[in-house]
Formats: sequence, C-alpha cells, structure tokens
Amino acid sequence: MKEALIKTEYHFPGQQSLYHGKVRDVYNIRNETLIMVATDRISAFDVVLPEGIPYKGQMLNQLAAKFLDATADICPNWKLAVPDPMATAGIRCEGYPVEMIVRGYLCGSAWRAYKNGAREICGVKIPHGMRENEAFPEPVVTPTTKAAQGAHDEDISRDDILKNGLVPEADYAVLEKYARELFRRGSEIAACRGLILVDTKYEFGRGGDGKIYLIDEIHTPDSSRYFYRDGYEQRLSEGKPQKQLSKEFVREWLMNSGFQGKAGQAVPEMTPEIVESISNRYIELYEQITGETFVKFETDDLIARIERNVTDYIGRPASPAFGC
Repeated sequence: MKEALIKTEYHFPGQQSLYHGKVRDVYNIRNETLIMVATDRISAFDVVLPEGIPYKGQMLNQLAAKFLDATADICPNWKLAVPDPMATAGIRCEGYPVEMIVRGYLCGSAWRAYKNGAREICGVKIPHGMRENEAFPEPVVTPTTKAAQGAHDEDISRDDILKNGLVPEADYAVLEKYARELFRRGSEIAACRGLILVDTKYEFGRGGDGKIYLIDEIHTPDSSRYFYRDGYEQRLSEGKPQKQLSKEFVREWLMNSGFQGKAGQAVPEMTPEIVESISNRYIELYEQITGETFVKFETDDLIARIERNVTDYIGRPASPAFGC
C-alpha cells in the first residue's frame, strides 16, 4: 500500500492557529480563511484508529468539494478553493455546537436504540413495528451535540437545544430547513447512481458577514451511509443486511472484534489486508456516486506537496482551484 498521511504540522504564511480534529487538520490563516487538510486518519466510535487509510483523505476531500458545488444553490457554503487533492480552503466561520443528523431509514445507532425499546430519538417519535433498514414515513432530523475533542457526541432534542441556548430559535429553523433540503438533493444525486442516501450529518457556522454557511464535508462515507438500491426491497423483506457503502462496515468489524470505544477495550489489530480493504471500499463509493474513475495522486511526497500547493494558494488567492 502507498503512504498514508497521519498528521500535519505546517507553518503557513499568516497562520494564526492549528487544530487537529479526528480526521482533519485545520489551519486558521489571518483569522479569515481556513485551510482544511483531509488526512488519511480514520475514526469510529469517536476514537481515532491507529492506522491511516491510503487515499482516504484525497477521496473525501474531492468528494466533499463536488457535493459542496452541487448544493451551492441551496445554501451558502464555506468552500473557496481546493488547492491540493487533500486540502480545501474556505471561509472561516463560528461553528454552531450541534450537528444536524438527517435520517431517512432506521438503521445504525438508531436501530440499536429502537430494538432496545426506544420509540423516541432526539425528541422525534418513531412508529411502532418498524424493521431494521426500513424507510421512515419521511426523513427525520435527530441532532447531536458537537463534542469537544476526545469526547462523545450526544443525542439532543430541538427543545433542549433551544432551552440550553445552544442555537437561537430563528437560526435553528434555518439549520433544519437547509438540512432537509440538502438531504433531498443528496438523495436525488444518489438515486441517479443506483444508491440510497440513508442518513448523514451536516454542520453549519456563521460567517463574519452574518450569514449562515454549510461547513465541513457533506455526503462522504465519513459523514453518510449509503445502500445500494438494487436488491434493497428484497433484502428488507427477507430481513437480510443491506449492501452498503459507508463507514458502518468498519464499525461492524470493530464490534465483532469486541471494540465499541468503551473504557478498557483495545482496538483490534489493523492488518495490511484490513487497511487495504477499507481503502478499496472508500474508493468504490467515490466511483459509484460520481460515475468517475478515482485517480490516485502520488503519495511519496504528500507532506511537501500539500505545503507547496497551499502556500502557493495563500500567496495567490485568486489562482484557479485544483480540480474544480
């Protein structure tokens, strides 16, 4: 396998700060622009796993850029340019402390809660008698808190968000409206490629101009779950697992190995075969949803290449964006 980018420690011109997220390294340039480097780190159960996944950062960065462009008519987004296959430059925003989760189907953590008796998730009533992977009558919005680094995101209701003053009521109405419209667009794009957008998350922030912007990534396998449409109904009727493209297969592998991110649990060994299989699954989703062949950029000088491209962009911000 090729080299994986695990961490960056750049010192770009005008750099004010650096934040290492679970997957992305975020550079604040002059308190105006963010440079978000998509590393090859992978996380599950809010734990960063010990091995990087080659090409994951490139694939996520390029896929997110495509979806930001494809939804720019719905709401403003933070993206300005893609100066490197693994980096995006965008507008610096003050993020809201919640993530807007939109679910079209009952699966994943929602299903695990449902089969244990829950009939309400984040203040949203869930009908009785539903099956795993069954579609909701209409998509539901189930927010979570935006946890600090190293902590777990927590489910929260709209009422509690407003009661605790996390988001002003008028702003929350806009966030929910944007989230539903983005999910509808994402579902339409997925359907054209033979996929079902099952659930996803959106993050928003307020820019210096007072506008609400869509920030971070959207509709990638790190933030979304997809089923294949072909065979969906038959598998549902037979109670069989759905064929899917998402990070859920990583979570399932971890759970089958006795790891769910709980205290005292050890991450199972990530063999070269496991790493390669995860890389291939990410690339499969990219190609399936875009209809394009994924072009692997050389990884031998990742650190130096990103530094050159981003530094050049910062020095000449009007230059054409990479791959856009």
